[in-house]
Amino acid sequence: MAKDKKMVTAITSMDEDFAQWYTDICKKAELVEYTSVKGCMVIRPYGYAVWENIQRILDKMFKETGHENVCMPMFIPESLLQKEKDHVEGFAPEVAWVTHGGNEKLEERMCVRPTSETLFCEHYANIVHSYRDLPKLYNQWVSVVRWEKTTRPFLRSREFLWQEGHTIHATAEEAVEETERMLNVYAQFCEDALAMPVVKGKKTESDKFAGAVSTYAIEALMHDGKALQAGTSHYFGDGFAKAFDIEYTDKENKRVFPHQTSWGVTTRLIGAVIMTHGDNNGLVLPPAVAPVQAVIIPVAQHKEGVLEKANELYSRLKAAGLRVKLDDTDNSPGWKFAEYEMKGVPIRIEIGPKDIEADQCVIASRWNGEKSVVSLGELESAAEKKLQEAHDGMYAKALANQENRTYACTTMDEIVKTLEEKGDGFIKAMWCGEEACEDEVKEKTGVGSRCIPFEQEMLSDVCVCCGKPAKHMVYWGKAY
Repeated sequence: MAKDKKMVTAITSMDEDFAQWYTDICKKAELVEYTSVKGCMVIRPYGYAVWENIQRILDKMFKETGHENVCMPMFIPESLLQKEKDHVEGFAPEVAWVTHGGNEKLEERMCVRPTSETLFCEHYANIVHSYRDLPKLYNQWVSVVRWEKTTRPFLRSREFLWQEGHTIHATAEEAVEETERMLNVYAQFCEDALAMPVVKGKKTESDKFAGAVSTYAIEALMHDGKALQAGTSHYFGDGFAKAFDIEYTDKENKRVFPHQTSWGVTTRLIGAVIMTHGDNNGLVLPPAVAPVQAVIIPVAQHKEGVLEKANELYSRLKAAGLRVKLDDTDNSPGWKFAEYEMKGVPIRIEIGPKDIEADQCVIASRWNGEKSVVSLGELESAAEKKLQEAHDGMYAKALANQENRTYACTTMDEIVKTLEEKGDGFIKAMWCGEEACEDEVKEKTGVGSRCIPFEQEMLSDVCVCCGKPAKHMVYWGKAY
């Protein structure tokens, strides 16, 4: 048992050092490993399995909304990147350049894609000619490179995995509808699969995507009160189409420009799961994305019939569609309990000689630590019920954290006082719409604008900064 205790106490307490707690979980739960490539990470099998489940669920949702998967090159010629001025300026500080191919210097340097708008635009210009060619609803699952100065596993790395949707439409109305639809898909996914509540809204002009007309985002609140942008959806208007000479012939036989969108989420969602649900004993994984939903631990497995019964339960749960694991190694039950608690497995099933005699087993829920005795005849339904309870309980707990750490303020002094007394969280405050006031709020209080929520409240009729008439209620906060 000393070894078991050491495993748990090896995680830094989140109250002592939240950043170190996060890093400890990433490493000790075997999600990632560092590499000799600075700012990049190895996503280990357990971490990658979480991403595969995220990918599987989202990909199904994309295809149900009519999207098809494609794959663009990873290299972008500099001349192509330069075609959209605002876009290239927005990404210039983060671009990694390829200057040589083998021993020869390239005639034109290539950037390793930080995002793929320009590549899609070049492709659209080649294939979109008539209104009959529209819309194109595309998505790709790839890696991208952004030369970040400060990195942290999942949250910010120089190479990361993501999906990026790119669509092109005949009208602005269709494109705006697509932008909002995909934001809603992300919000639904976060709530239904990750048990993570989010705030949906529009980014301010200064915070929108480079080259976009408007950017929408979902914002989540982590356990420490800091915000995390969990997904974005962008409406481009016809700006990219004009820059890349994408035209089509409409039904009146006129040449017109189409309208575009893009939207994406990344492996930072794994970081969001860690910081929303994890505790001082390790990961707490939502059942929908957990690589292992149930682990079976035989107790006194050396005794006659225990392993046979454990294998029987494994076969039954697997046949019921659960992702289940049987740990029949020679490690002690205590070691196994700590190991799968660390890895956030939603439910643990214990079966020993006395349980077999009583035709029962014990189910322990990771999210709240509760144990219950279950008849073996009802195992499948009981396991599914416990997984649903885990999702619902985790969501309710995360929502309570968000609601308890969301504060309405009407002056900058009140923002400062609230943060000093209650710690980080979402600040709701009114704003006049001027960028100068947005910057001043951040400079004087330390919180930046996160989004203009779709669900507006009139907290007062004046801007929290300048006192002029307010246009929007804004969520502000410190962010990852």
